Amino acid sequence: MRRRMLFSTLVVTVIAVMLLGLPLGALTYKSIYSENRNALQREVELLGVEVDSQLESDGQVATRELAAAHPRRHIEITRPGDDEPIRTGGWDIDPRSPDAPSTLSASTTTDAGAEISVWRSTTQLQDSILNAWLGIASLSLLAIAVAVGLAMLQARRLTLPLVDLAATAERLGSGVTTPWGHRYGIPEADRVAEVLDRSAERIAGLIATERHFATDASHQLRTPLTALTMRLEEILAEANNPEVVREEGEAALAQAERLVETVESLLGRARKSQHPEVEPVPVDDVLQQCVDEWEPVLRQEGRSLEVAGATGLTALTVPTDLSQILATLVENAYKHGAGAVTVRRVDAGQSVRIEVSDEGHGIPEDMATKIFEREVSGDNGTGLGLALARHIAESEGARVELIQTEPTTFALFLPSSAGGAAKIAGPV
Repeated sequence: MRRRMLFSTLVVTVIAVMLLGLPLGALTYKSIYSENRNALQREVELLGVEVDSQLESDGQVATRELAAAHPRRHIEITRPGDDEPIRTGGWDIDPRSPDAPSTLSASTTTDAGAEISVWRSTTQLQDSILNAWLGIASLSLLAIAVAVGLAMLQARRLTLPLVDLAATAERLGSGVTTPWGHRYGIPEADRVAEVLDRSAERIAGLIATERHFATDASHQLRTPLTALTMRLEEILAEANNPEVVREEGEAALAQAERLVETVESLLGRARKSQHPEVEPVPVDDVLQQCVDEWEPVLRQEGRSLEVAGATGLTALTVPTDLSQILATLVENAYKHGAGAVTVRRVDAGQSVRIEVSDEGHGIPEDMATKIFEREVSGDNGTGLGLALARHIAESEGARVELIQTEPTTFALFLPSSAGGAAKIAGPV
């Protein structure tokens, strides 16, 4: 904003200086030119009196005396009845020649009938005009400098409150909801500060309400899921049915246990009482769980789930979190994509990259920049999955990025256990 204010002030000042300076420059040029022309005309008239006096005394023009008296003039005197003029003066040129220098001329007819014309160089005239213009330009630059200086002071006075208001908004964005209470003596800025303080109070109430809701919902879900796990364990313990029933029961039990772990993780994040502790996790094991869960679902739709890339990779992460992120990415490809879903593992040295892609039409360009925002969905989804996946990844030092829009390809960047807890960079 400071730059804009300085730029706008500079533009206004330059326009004002041009509106005043250009007419003043033109007026100065006209005034100096008229003054020099009038002076030359007076000089010609005096010369005419002198020529008449010489003609009356001895009938001749003293050309040498005139040349000595007028060293920087070219003079032509045409006496009555003569066809050729008498040329004299200290400046020997042909003023009518195309190659002649720029001149200023004046002429008159004396009382005796002699015609006198005088030419002089315009160098002095041009120097006078140039000096006048330089003076105008100097004053214009001084005016611009003064205006810019005043604009800098005013911009500083106006932008410092905005910088402080931006810091207040940043505090709100980072979760500090204590009202700042600063006032600046500028009505508009003070009004914004009051609005931010009231917003901080409302945000604090909303955050408290949201945390309570998340805690209650997680608690209410955990109880029935625990009961479901107990029932499945009892079925497995008492069952003597065919092996298919036992296999499905084990799969349901594993799924229920995974849901319980997920709810526990979400409950801890909502309470902010748990900080994820990463550990070396074999990527292949978590991918196998993901394949076991989603391959039957994709097969029913006539699609496939393929795993490719390097094997035996180990990443620093939380197993439950990694499972949630991969499930979200595969589910996104299942709901919004088409064709085969490919999960590719890439060893990037200090990081492990897991790419999830499909063969669909991709993501529109206008949506690609906000795909990770909450409640943003390309179809009829909730728009929460990708935002939650990125949030979970960032909480443990990982990163989820959209690296290609067509075909849609998401990438999960994880610290490699071989490279330590290195900082994960986004896609290059």
